[in-house]
Amino acid sequence: MMKYFATIILTLFVSLGFSQGKTKRVLFLGNSYTYVNDLPKTIADMALSTNDTLIYDSNCPGGYTLQGHATNATSLNKIKQGNWDYVVLQEQSQYPSFPINQVETDVFPYAKLLDSLIHVSNPCAETVFYMTWGRKNGDASNCPSWPPICTYNGMDSLLRLRYETMATSNKALLSPVSVVWKYLRTNNPLIELYQSDESHPSEAGTYAAACSFYTVFFGKDPSNVTFKSTLLLADLVSIRNAAKTTVFDQLLQWHIGEFNPKATFTNTTISNQHIQFTNTSTNATSYQWYFGDGDSSSSVNPTHQYSSGGAYNVKLIASSCNKADTFNKSITITTTSIRSTDETNTIMISPQPVHTVLSLNQSVVNATPFAICDMYGRIVKNGILPPTNKSISMDDLIAGGYVLILNPNKNKPIRLPFYKIND
Repeated sequence: MMKYFATIILTLFVSLGFSQGKTKRVLFLGNSYTYVNDLPKTIADMALSTNDTLIYDSNCPGGYTLQGHATNATSLNKIKQGNWDYVVLQEQSQYPSFPINQVETDVFPYAKLLDSLIHVSNPCAETVFYMTWGRKNGDASNCPSWPPICTYNGMDSLLRLRYETMATSNKALLSPVSVVWKYLRTNNPLIELYQSDESHPSEAGTYAAACSFYTVFFGKDPSNVTFKSTLLLADLVSIRNAAKTTVFDQLLQWHIGEFNPKATFTNTTISNQHIQFTNTSTNATSYQWYFGDGDSSSSVNPTHQYSSGGAYNVKLIASSCNKADTFNKSITITTTSIRSTDETNTIMISPQPVHTVLSLNQSVVNATPFAICDMYGRIVKNGILPPTNKSISMDDLIAGGYVLILNPNKNKPIRLPFYKIND
């Protein structure tokens, strides 16, 4: 008879005298690999030992598949409850290791369907795939028809590959429990991870799985966990260190943090002291700018006019779903002094902004020396206006703010600012 794991909602309260830790809400959809030894509670106990809180619920009938969860009213209703930070999906222990044509029919579509349903009701939730392990000596029952799973290594490798495929294709996270197990099998072979059936986890196996999930949910080093269970202290330390090495030290490999907001921007000068900021952030939905002069903006790509020159620290905070990233950049605003003369009242530059050719009106005297400086005062072009032409090619200048200086060697040169644009 199929076992049914009843819903458990556990809230752990932080004791007075401790600093405030993290609180995460997690829904587990799996089968006996999750409910044996009560994996969710083990994770919650670990979280409590580091002053964190795990609030969880689950639906884990024995032998259940992702396809089963996709049509199970209990699972679907729990997804629809919303407000989950993470939803854990665990396939039946053998299915992902089967031939690829079978996996593409019986596994991958339901992983995608469940992931999409999760995000309909939980826009800010992250799906976590529970990467399970190969059986201790391979899958004897299916070995005759599918030899690649006749050994632990063969089965475990296929499980890892298929879970990595599900995570990558759905932009989801991985809890690489099988990787923790393999590390322990190699480096600590005396720690028994399996029950006598050579499939389900022992208490040590569940503890190893919990260390992986603790790291995924809280982003913390599992070696700092102090929850002991009933295992030998030496075994607990080995398991925690295995999870640290394989999960915490390789977070991005398991997509942990990969989809968090990343703030960054570039900036260009429109005209003297007028700056265009271009937002190049990723995975963000809202933005807050601080320009370093007391002004701010929530626009995606703001422009800002500085009132004076100097160095300014510009800060961008990119946010999404209560996660944020900050990018700081120091920019220097250089003012260019424009000498006012009667002559400048009649001399004009056209067009403004300049594209390919800068033209001057008829008030300019022919054979006039000129220089063009960038906004840092560096001469980037000079020459003499010919008698029959009052135009200067701009093809060799990049986009940005400049100053045209007529008669640059005289005591009172004429200075005319302009802005160059590209196609």
